[in-house]
Amino acid sequence: MNEPAPTVRLRVPTEEDAFAWHRVFADPDVMEFHGGSAAELSVYEELTARQRKHDAERGFCLWTMLDEDDAVIGFTGAQPWPHESFGPVGEIEIGWRLSRAHWGRGYATAAARTTVERVGAAGVERVVAMVDARNERSIAVTRRLGMKHVETYTTPGSKVTGYCFRLDL
Repeated sequence: MNEPAPTVRLRVPTEEDAFAWHRVFADPDVMEFHGGSAAELSVYEELTARQRKHDAERGFCLWTMLDEDDAVIGFTGAQPWPHESFGPVGEIEIGWRLSRAHWGRGYATAAARTTVERVGAAGVERVVAMVDARNERSIAVTRRLGMKHVETYTTPGSKVTGYCFRLDL
């Protein structure tokens, strides 16, 4: 029997969320496929400010994920693919990053489904997700969303293999 999806709320990141993201992403397990460690706090301060701008301009961003108790548990959302030298250049990428304590409970999938709905409502016709080929948990989320593996990339600097999944909205 399938368990019901958890309650997850998304909000445009606040200035305070930079501190919460920094804390949540300080876990090496969470950052295993994202460079291994959290960035400096200033990176999250700039990132949350940029997301507020993206939401105002595009109607979507990387939103802060909140659990049933309104605790910050990570982020999910969409933004233009940030690299010009490789990958799905010109496409809108969806993604998620979740606190270790919330893994395996359906939060990432529930939040990603909400992301797909919101991005579609903003007029985006197709999204991609770039996933490290070793990240089985995120690959499983793409499958639950109905995304299809369409390309494989090797990152220029780190030479990591990544899969590109697409979903027509």
